Amino acid sequence: MKPMTRLGVGIGWRPEIADAVERLPGLDWVEVVAENACPGHLHPGLLRLRERGVHVVPHGVSLGLGGADRPDAGKLAELAERAVALGAPLVTEHIAFVRTSSPALEAGHLLPVPRTRDALAVLCENVRIAQDALPVPLALENIAALLSWPGEELTEGQFLTELVERTGVRLLIDVANLHTNRVNRGEDPATVLDGIPLEALAYVHVAGGVERDGVWHDTHAHPVPPVVLDVLARLRERVDPPGVLLERDDDFPPEAELAGELERIRAVVGATPTTARRPAAAPDGACAANPGAAAPDDAPDTGAARTRLGLGQAALLSALVAGTPVPEGFDRQRIRVQARALAAKRASVVAKVAPELPELLGGPAGYRTAFLAYARQRPMTAGYRRDALDFAEHLLIQDLPADPAARRRLTTWWRDRAGARPPRRIVRWARALVGRAA
Repeated sequence: MKPMTRLGVGIGWRPEIADAVERLPGLDWVEVVAENACPGHLHPGLLRLRERGVHVVPHGVSLGLGGADRPDAGKLAELAERAVALGAPLVTEHIAFVRTSSPALEAGHLLPVPRTRDALAVLCENVRIAQDALPVPLALENIAALLSWPGEELTEGQFLTELVERTGVRLLIDVANLHTNRVNRGEDPATVLDGIPLEALAYVHVAGGVERDGVWHDTHAHPVPPVVLDVLARLRERVDPPGVLLERDDDFPPEAELAGELERIRAVVGATPTTARRPAAAPDGACAANPGAAAPDDAPDTGAARTRLGLGQAALLSALVAGTPVPEGFDRQRIRVQARALAAKRASVVAKVAPELPELLGGPAGYRTAFLAYARQRPMTAGYRRDALDFAEHLLIQDLPADPAARRRLTTWWRDRAGARPPRRIVRWARALVGRAA
């Protein structure tokens, strides 16, 4: 494994804070959500950062490498294109699943994979497929989770170690996610850090969250709390990370507060380790990771493993977004909490990608009530933009909103984006045909 590019201290680039990011003192690099970066039409702020020599790393959120299906070739090609357009030293994704194909359901969120031999075999094969399609190294992030799978066979450390040994993939360690899993799943961050191959570390994420009713929500919309900085310090005692990045996705604070958070992170990263230091990346031949390593003798057949994993993930996702029974062994209360969180996130993201909808529905409160009622009946089967159109169609079919002027505006909005006749008219035409046939 070749030495990792030294990135330094950076911040997640978002359009809402683009100007502030350019002014932040001592900024070494930024990370951009890969799906939001359009090659050939990059935001001028990103282009200016690149001209200054600031590294830009694309961070994918939609591949679902932990899912039972093989990675989508189109999504891989798009991620590769973004890596080239941004001149990125690497790309990153998550150890998570985000959808199922049978039934076709989208979580709109990163969900945990079970730490089982089946899931590991599938993940390793998916990672190799992705590595072959990408022009730069790939690193994978540990995710935050509200729930645990029953019947897990491996610890987090064992799971990540085998993943690295069998694929040579690098790791993106999110210390905020380690804290989240401490609260939500009882996993000790120090034990996880002691069990994973830190020589494969690409960089580190730091983010804020909030605890409600004994559940930690990894919001990326709150300041980084001392408890997360403490986990960063524990990691720093073990390794000198090649890069550390502050994530903030919502409720953006003033520029001075962002700069202050970066300074606190620099103070932790710059501290002298109190224990023996491990290298962030070893020269070729010095690391146990071996991309060509064979699977263990007890590794399952990958085809059969995909089938078993797919059934389990479909049952869980259906319970979360379609109201089907909770699979045996899962914590029912946690499933309810996760289901509510997914619906709330879905409503918030649709409002961001289609900000006209809350306006057309009389404001945020009216929009949210209508959308959550819709979400209980209609699981998401494609992306958020498609979901916005489906929501508008759902309302129009029911002759909503009740105000005729608002309904006309929503009809125009839907027609302009869907490229079709308003669904209300289609439904009335179909009903007329049925009536004549009767």
